[in-house]
Amino acid sequence: MRAAILRLLPSLLAIPITGAAPRDVTFISASDSHYREPDHRLGCHNGLTRATIDEINRIAETPWPEKPGGGLIGKPRGVVLLGDVIDDGDRAEKGRNLSAEQFRLFEADFGLDGKDGRLRFPVFETWGNHDGPPAGKEKHGFSFQGELKKRNARRLAAGLISNLSENGLHYSWDWDDVHFVSLGIYPANRQHAGVRYSPEWHDPQNALAFLRDDLAKKVGDSGRPVVLMAHCGFDTDWWCAEDWSVFYQAVGNYRVVLYLYGHTGTGVSAWAPAGAKRKLTLINDGHANLGFFVIHLGPNRLRAAYRLKSGVRSTKQADGRMIHEWAGKWEWKWPLDQPLAPGADGSDADRKG
Repeated sequence: MRAAILRLLPSLLAIPITGAAPRDVTFISASDSHYREPDHRLGCHNGLTRATIDEINRIAETPWPEKPGGGLIGKPRGVVLLGDVIDDGDRAEKGRNLSAEQFRLFEADFGLDGKDGRLRFPVFETWGNHDGPPAGKEKHGFSFQGELKKRNARRLAAGLISNLSENGLHYSWDWDDVHFVSLGIYPANRQHAGVRYSPEWHDPQNALAFLRDDLAKKVGDSGRPVVLMAHCGFDTDWWCAEDWSVFYQAVGNYRVVLYLYGHTGTGVSAWAPAGAKRKLTLINDGHANLGFFVIHLGPNRLRAAYRLKSGVRSTKQADGRMIHEWAGKWEWKWPLDQPLAPGADGSDADRKG
């Protein structure tokens, strides 16, 4: 009897408490901040990213566009930042560690918990292909992934996340009954044997193994909504199609309502491998200097829209640096309003709770 109860415990813990308030989760998704030092050889757009942060800070009093239903957006729970946080993950010049300088600029702007930076909400970042190799394999004494591990330990201690991988890189947490999982550069265990490009910088470091274990323990067969996020999506050649199918099989029995990623552009789409019945809803985040997605998960509805700077102009100078100009106006793009994805049994409602 005891063994049977222990086997059921993950599912029992995942069942929403009867009588709990209806699901009401608003959050922000951004990506590819690409922080650079101010005198970077190609210029920098850190000022535009700070303007993005300022807009996020006041988003609660901003109305949704008409298509996702209007009304004030409300206070977000936090901000997910989907990799390529800095632009040069392992670079030093003339006695300066430029990677460390870029990271400190990110840290000052985004902080960690909404109390220690320009951003007034907790941030949940991961790493991308620009952020450098695994800790210990850097050449210049600074590791973004090493700093990420420290920050994740602080998140766990503060209760911002509830599960952390053994390597300190992948993590998960819950807002209401929605389960969020952050999976690094892409959800595989290692770079595919057929892919030769930058195997150290692109090493996913057992993200898929963490995902499988996390979903089994934290979600079980409860039918709770799941949001997954990584730097790469299903349009990246060094996270290849074979691996996409393996990933899809790993999550196919769970109610994945959204997959968030950065790296390649901005927009809303859907994807499934050939022959699969259920497609995943995808949000591809563009550069944080240009805007961010606002996302809301209600009792049975997913709403999202992209908050975009209007009329940003970028001009290349004679020395090769880019100068970015913006008049301060915002607009909306890519509105999304749809029922939450069904559970693995095909139902549109939560299977339990």
